[in-house]
Amino acid sequence: MNSEEWKNDRIAAAHKGENPMVIAKMRSGFAVMGDTQFLPGYCLLLPWKAYGSLEELDFQKRSEYLLDMSLIGEAITVVCNPRRINYSIYGNTDAYLHSHIFPRYNWEPEERIPYPVWQYPPSNKC
Repeated sequence: MNSEEWKNDRIAAAHKGENPMVIAKMRSGFAVMGDTQFLPGYCLLLPWKAYGSLEELDFQKRSEYLLDMSLIGEAITVVCNPRRINYSIYGNTDAYLHSHIFPRYNWEPEERIPYPVWQYPPSNKC
């Protein structure tokens, strides 16, 4: 596998131990570091398999997934001491369930605070 091939199927690569961004296995999937650290501590939760949306999970799996998402946020809070944690589930680009967990900090420029972190100019990304 070339150095970027794992990005073609991040979940399968995590199962094979080939996704270098994996931090930990969780009850519902994998905690992973964000490829681009817009702000320090940006993580994602990848489910065990590629569901199309959160609504495809039964009540128990959905509860476990959302709890795991919050546990990642709690870990980021302990390690990085952000002002708050933002949680996002989109699926617009990668059309499978995955959650973004973004720390937000007091030291961010005031003009950036109302905007999503990926709108930071490239020179401001960590």
